[in-house]
Amino acid sequence: MGAVPGTISTTEEKNVQVKKEAGLFKKLIRNRLAAVGLLITLIMTLIAIFAPWIAPFEPNKMDVANSLAVPGSEGHLFGTDNYGRDLFSRLVYGARISLIVGISAVVFGAFFGTLLGLVSGYFGGRLDSIIMRTMDGLFAFPFILLAITLMTVLGQGLVNVIIAIGIANIPGFARIVRGQVLSVKEEEFIEVTKSLGATDGRIIFQHILPNCMAPLIVYGTMSIAGAIISEAALSFLGLGVQPPTASWGSILKDGKDFLVLSPHMATFSGLAILVTVLGINLFGDGLRDALDPKMKV
Repeated sequence: MGAVPGTISTTEEKNVQVKKEAGLFKKLIRNRLAAVGLLITLIMTLIAIFAPWIAPFEPNKMDVANSLAVPGSEGHLFGTDNYGRDLFSRLVYGARISLIVGISAVVFGAFFGTLLGLVSGYFGGRLDSIIMRTMDGLFAFPFILLAITLMTVLGQGLVNVIIAIGIANIPGFARIVRGQVLSVKEEEFIEVTKSLGATDGRIIFQHILPNCMAPLIVYGTMSIAGAIISEAALSFLGLGVQPPTASWGSILKDGKDFLVLSPHMATFSGLAILVTVLGINLFGDGLRDALDPKMKV
């Protein structure tokens, strides 16, 4: 019996997709720094997910009599802070806040930035000018200054931190997507799709958007590191997550007042931020190289 029409092409498409994924993973693993970055990112993610089982103490439980204990004393691996709270437990729970803010803010910024970039690049004209001049206006503010300004308007709290950092991320995503759209919409297959009567929405979301995903994934991955730093900065300034919720930025803020007496507070929180951001950036660099068609497998 003959093969069912479409079966072979579907199988071939699946095989091509599997080969692409295998090649991408191969490139990523060959890059040692990227592999290290991926490992760090996975470890931090697992720590955040399993924080209740990893933390030996309640993160907000105070023991003033045992405040500023040195690392290793009385079962406190990283010592205690100025309120006697276990520093290791607070850092573990702080990983949750940092990753939640980092990922959520980037998803927020990517969603709205991508929509604006798609509309601006595809339709062009006056709509393009309005959208991109608005994005340029947001770009005129330094990232952290824009986030601080938005926080003063929105108020304090975890959700508002995510919204503020997310809004500050929108212009970057919009600009990247618009650039990709301007290139892709001139391709011949788009003209063929239009001639077949496809609607603008179908062309944008089924044909143009998939071709924008590679740079979006890379930019989004590396933006998470920036969002984590921004959250820490806002918490350090007292505008982010409010006490007693554990946050790396708030721990660093408390630690700055005890740098001479108990430097471990600021040291461990600073190292947590450093290692996490470094890991995400290394992974982002490796992902960029792996998705670059000019790089050899």
